[in-house]
Amino acid sequence: MSRVRWLGVALTLALGVTMGSTALRSTTRKSSARLDLARVAAFPPPGSLRTGGFRFTHDGHHLYYLGPEGDGTARALVREEVETGSRQVVGRPDSGAGEKASLSHEEILRRERLRIRESGITQFVVASRADVAVYAFNSDLWLARPGKEPLRLTETPAAEVDPQLSRDGRQLGFVREGDLYVMDLESRAETRLTQGAADGVTHGLAEYIAQEEMGRPSGFWWSSDGARIAYTEVDETYIPVYPIVHQGEKIWEVDSWHYPFAGGANAKVRLGVIPSSGGATLWLSLAPEGEEVYLARVAWEPGGGLLVQTESRDQKTLRLLRFDPDTGKSKVLLEDRSESWINLHDDLTPLEDGRFLWSSETSGYRHLELRGRDGALLRRLTSGDWPVDKIEGVDEAGRSVYFSAGKEGPLQRQLYRVSLEGGALERVTPEAGFHAPVLSPDGRWFVDVYDSAATPPRADLKDRSGRGVRVIESGDDAEVKALALRPPSFVTLKAEDGTVLHGAIYAPPAMKAGRRYPVIVRVYGGPTAQEVKDSWTLTQDLRAQYLARQGYVVFRLDNRGSPRRGRAFESSILRRLGSVEVRDQIAGARYLAGLPYVDGSRLGIYGWSYGGYMAARCMLVAPELFRAGVAGAPVTDWDGYDTHYTERYMGRPQENEAGYRESSLLPLAPRLKGKLLLIHGMVDENVHFRHTARLIHALNAARVPYDTLIFPEERHLPRREEDRVFMEQRLLDHFDRHLKRR
Repeated sequence: MSRVRWLGVALTLALGVTMGSTALRSTTRKSSARLDLARVAAFPPPGSLRTGGFRFTHDGHHLYYLGPEGDGTARALVREEVETGSRQVVGRPDSGAGEKASLSHEEILRRERLRIRESGITQFVVASRADVAVYAFNSDLWLARPGKEPLRLTETPAAEVDPQLSRDGRQLGFVREGDLYVMDLESRAETRLTQGAADGVTHGLAEYIAQEEMGRPSGFWWSSDGARIAYTEVDETYIPVYPIVHQGEKIWEVDSWHYPFAGGANAKVRLGVIPSSGGATLWLSLAPEGEEVYLARVAWEPGGGLLVQTESRDQKTLRLLRFDPDTGKSKVLLEDRSESWINLHDDLTPLEDGRFLWSSETSGYRHLELRGRDGALLRRLTSGDWPVDKIEGVDEAGRSVYFSAGKEGPLQRQLYRVSLEGGALERVTPEAGFHAPVLSPDGRWFVDVYDSAATPPRADLKDRSGRGVRVIESGDDAEVKALALRPPSFVTLKAEDGTVLHGAIYAPPAMKAGRRYPVIVRVYGGPTAQEVKDSWTLTQDLRAQYLARQGYVVFRLDNRGSPRRGRAFESSILRRLGSVEVRDQIAGARYLAGLPYVDGSRLGIYGWSYGGYMAARCMLVAPELFRAGVAGAPVTDWDGYDTHYTERYMGRPQENEAGYRESSLLPLAPRLKGKLLLIHGMVDENVHFRHTARLIHALNAARVPYDTLIFPEERHLPRREEDRVFMEQRLLDHFDRHLKRR
């Protein structure tokens, strides 16, 4: 749920670079001058950044990234010389291999977790202390070799998952069939480090909720010297199996999931340290006997210590521990507590001198801290009523920390610099909008990927001062002009308690004076996603653009509970999902109804996942307000969602029976008055189809009519383009039938 929305990834690429005699083919898309439902459903949307995954080498001399091949979404691995801009393709998808047919089940599901939609090469790694890169394609691993053809490292029936290089680039770790392996890249000799993987038991893989909800995609970590690996053993056999049946094809099959439902058992996760050459595992004690914790983050210090973050089951306590990998002894360096919940972060940054950087929300907003080797607070580096988003990099020689933040307001995301000694902040990025920088390890350069609602994403190489050096991606896309896309208008309104809320309005072009238009609210509303921001993601929302051209006013609103507004704003949903979020959306709908060009009697709403829950709940809580709605993959009762996400906000069902009952859609089914269309994929392993089935059962019992669109072979979001086109047509027909006067 925490990453349910596909993130737009940026521009078109036309490179004439070479690898030997082979050129990277032009990727300029054919421009479409017509915004129709087929274009709404197609991927990627116009103006999308099509290069990504930028990574500098350790010395800052070279930059690796993925660039698209052909007119589709397939991408190749490019290596660029930073000083000169000379580019070379060092990895290309094998055009003779059928990619879809050869993707393993593990890789398909991993792409679901990572929300990967592109094809071709979709993941690669670069050693942190060497110019060595390895990429995955067709479930095998390849070594990128500048000036030479890539070297195929593995060719096995099983998939190699989560490749990771040692810092010196001499060894490669990966997981195969649930066990951890290491390959010596010079000899290509493999060493199997673990034994005993079985159904429900894996070594070196992150468990489901770590990948889906905790932002921890990996289950093993190289030591700084490459001599050891810390890894997880995950035992899910204690979790009941939830079957998902594929029923849309000629041959049926069953996916069996050990799914941790709220209030139920979690996977048992152990953390151990093993020599990378093989040997015995030293198992570490993560918590006192009887205390259940989540393994949140793991990182090695330059000096060899192992830093481990553990989170309590109720997610109100986060501990940072240092383990001695020789003895297994540990020391608690710090402990963060919250009366609501802890938001996990990736800001722990060990420094060469033993100190480390940390961030905390104890002030009400996330801010940066410098701490001593013993965990003691040395100084706070940032403060104020605005949030730090994340640490982007550290220039230790220049004694500076680079971080992104919403200091200019929640609609902006800029890059800043502050001295390790403290002092004034310096804004590095001058352009308005949203910035996602990637810094070189030495702090000399960064790739600034940025956009705004008025400007498609672009990628510029800049120096440490923020001065532009070279354009990597210009952001030019002829289709943007051909489709005449217009950014929405930003508005503010107040919640019932006076809290300022931010919204965005897509208005029909060439509105007629005196005419009142129907409104459709596009809602997400969940606590992990910001929808309204000065970003191209709003403008490239082709569904909203299309609906506006069909005569609808489309509206988006960030309700209380959404991020980047501080702890009080976000935690207002504590133990009562579907409460203040719905009231804020209702306030937004009433604000719209008061506009002179809006017909408040013709109001619709749609959303997906948490947004599907919100769309349905708004219709049930305010049946007099919403005439029609579309709920895609909705959670209908929180007792049917996973432990980590649900309990973060609601606690366990056993401890918050009233909260779970009041947040459920099922008891409200008899209140439905408007026309509801339910959409769901039957093999959705995130929000199970069971959620929609339970709501259908409740609606049937109440004898309330509704409509459905079911995709028997789709997961959480439809991937087949033909399915997406049909879905867009059904959505439009639904709103036209119930919101437009005839």
